Amino acid sequence: MGQDQTKQQIEKGLQLYQSNQTEKALQVWMKVLEKSSDLMGRFRVLGCLVTAHSEMGRYKEMLKFAVVQIDTARELEDADFLLESYLNLARSNEKLCEFHKTISYCKTCLGLPGTRAGAQLGGQVSLSMGNAFLGLSVFQKALESFEKALRYAHNNDDAMLECRVCCSLGSFYAQVKDYEKALFFPCKAAELVNDYGKGWSLKYRAMSQYHMAVAYRLLGHLGSAMECCEESMKIALQHGDRPLQALCLLCFADIHRSRGDLELSQLKLHCLSESIYRSKGLQRELRAHVVRFHECVEETELYCGLCGESIGEKNSRLQALPCSHIFHLRCLQNNGTRSCPNCRRSSMKPGFV
Repeated sequence: MGQDQTKQQIEKGLQLYQSNQTEKALQVWMKVLEKSSDLMGRFRVLGCLVTAHSEMGRYKEMLKFAVVQIDTARELEDADFLLESYLNLARSNEKLCEFHKTISYCKTCLGLPGTRAGAQLGGQVSLSMGNAFLGLSVFQKALESFEKALRYAHNNDDAMLECRVCCSLGSFYAQVKDYEKALFFPCKAAELVNDYGKGWSLKYRAMSQYHMAVAYRLLGHLGSAMECCEESMKIALQHGDRPLQALCLLCFADIHRSRGDLELSQLKLHCLSESIYRSKGLQRELRAHVVRFHECVEETELYCGLCGESIGEKNSRLQALPCSHIFHLRCLQNNGTRSCPNCRRSSMKPGFV
């Protein structure tokens, strides 16, 4: 496969990838890798494979192609290609949480002399290094690296890099518990997407929305957190971005747990108030809290579907079926059925809660 044909096939793969036909794009690129004798074309297609496997969460494959890309760069004897391949190797190790290796490869990138791409890729190297320091909880060095990456972005009018740095700064400030700044930076990233991101991949919008969701949750703005997380998950599902899907699922769980904590707090409040008003003989107030207590029990489904008694008022052994419905153990034993009394699914192998 010659240079022109290699270029055509790479472009064909990019068109397939951008239209979410990922597996077909990978097949085209792998065929180029097998058949092309054009070193520059091979280097470029390896970069495509690194990016695609990164976005799909296949980090070991990402690392494998990054290693092959370094060998190709050495054959080309070009410092710019070597810088790009070392950066891909740093990113691959970052994704695999090999943070010390990431920092080492980033330092190698920064030590390569006289590269034309240095001004363009220097900010990305600093960003990757910052993410690695953040993974190691070396906060001062992480912040220094992020600020350096931000300066690169501003000096080179690189809005895409600035967007990525803002998302990383959102993670940084969430970890150091400055939640206002944890929200400010991903909001800034979302503004950049709106202003400049028409030609960008939707992953940048998804990324900013996810970090906004995390910050909103930490600030207790659960409605806004849910909206942002849903938007991020929608894009992640559309593009097959499995790592982002996993992060969104964790965020959804945290949001629901926060909501559940609020509901359980209300339940405890009404239960305590009921005891106080009962002891004082205040019947009207007592009735109001009894009614609200049972409404909360029904809303949170904290009751046994067989006997109807609320769960958690007394110490009792519970059993959860695979369908996630919860009952008193004694009620299930007395019921004598093999299926869930609520949804009639087969209960197969119940687990204790």
